[in-house]
Amino acid sequence: MSTDPLSRLRAICLALPETTEPEAWGTPTFRVRKKIFAMFANNHHRDGRVAVWCPAPVGIQQLLVRSDPDTYFVPPYVGVKGWIGIVIEELGDGELREQIVQSYCMIAPKKLQALVDA
Repeated sequence: MSTDPLSRLRAICLALPETTEPEAWGTPTFRVRKKIFAMFANNHHRDGRVAVWCPAPVGIQQLLVRSDPDTYFVPPYVGVKGWIGIVIEELGDGELREQIVQSYCMIAPKKLQALVDA
């Protein structure tokens, strides 16, 4: 897989069923049936991070941020809803894919989730 963070993220997200990549707020977002499950953030408000923001299960945000603050953070705007920020370069492809698939499955309809599990 590419070493470019956006290319890595794009390859993982677009491999998931019915994923689209519309731009919003000047950045790529990844959606399933018009609902965002991942959003690319390149140095958002000059925070120095090349990251992805995505929803996480209840309670996971705090756990991840406390256990690995170099990799995980609370993103602005959506952090209050439990989303996590992930510094892309801090995770290998397998770990990044696991996080993205988990976020996708939180948003996707059950029929599409089943295609990922298959």
